[in-house]
Amino acid sequence: MSDLLPQDGAPHVPVLMDEVLAALAPAPGETMVDGTFGAGGYTRALLSRGARVIAFDRDPDAIEAGRALADAHDGLTLVAADFSAMVAELEARDALPVDGITLDIGVSSMQLDQAERGFSFQSDGPLDMRMAQAGMSAADFVNEADEAEIADVLYQYGDEPKSRRVARAIVAARPLTRTGELAHVIRRALGYKAHDKKDPATRAFQAIRIHVNRELGELADGLLAAERALKPGGRLAIVTFHSLEDRMVKRFLRARSGAAPSGSRHLPQAKSVSEPSFTDVGRPVRAGEDELARNPRARSATLRTARRTSAQPWTEEVTT
Repeated sequence: MSDLLPQDGAPHVPVLMDEVLAALAPAPGETMVDGTFGAGGYTRALLSRGARVIAFDRDPDAIEAGRALADAHDGLTLVAADFSAMVAELEARDALPVDGITLDIGVSSMQLDQAERGFSFQSDGPLDMRMAQAGMSAADFVNEADEAEIADVLYQYGDEPKSRRVARAIVAARPLTRTGELAHVIRRALGYKAHDKKDPATRAFQAIRIHVNRELGELADGLLAAERALKPGGRLAIVTFHSLEDRMVKRFLRARSGAAPSGSRHLPQAKSVSEPSFTDVGRPVRAGEDELARNPRARSATLRTARRTSAQPWTEEVTT
């Protein structure tokens, strides 16, 4: 997620709000799922159009902050759970199937801006990064994983070309407990200068966060859950902020719509016997100049949309 927090304290406005609403086309009485509640921006917009909203978030802070909104709207249900668990949670509430689902993937501005959550090196804080505030922390990972695993994570999830050098430096500097300490180690390993255009610690922090929170696995499971939860004609809108996430969504929708590319002559792709479960797959949508001027974090956002068919969910898993 990447929400914009205006300086006047107004509610956060998620990226590509108008485009997401156009894709979901919420109508009074319909049931919508906001799989990444965050500060509630999409949820508020859906409620304002008369839809019932079931909103998920694994971050207990986001759920607690949303209590006042839930108290003020009978049509809002907050669920403290991963969005990948939506099928079981919706079934328990007799809410299946639903008319629309939106997912805003990644870390939120609220999480980034709170130094005590440890997501950013802009302000020093504990090396945490846990969205659910439970399980393995970033400190646990960098202090306990072996050098090869750290290098693999930095390369796979952060596109860090010198991942082995950085991993070696991290291991040599252990124990690390603060975001500032980790950023310093990374910068020193990569020869960062203050005037350099981009801080190289950005790549490593992103990679560690994705790993600690199992973000790609959660997205893969969430796509399967959305396929099962949407009714025929139900709308799906997913906003991603990283090429790995966007590629996963793109491939999922292309395959599920029957438009997957053919394999190479060395590895032909087997044709699925399943009927397309999605149609009307839209072209990728990105933020315009006006939105980028308001919220620079929107620069990496990509929206992909589709509509559910009446076909049965596929048995094939999601691939990265």
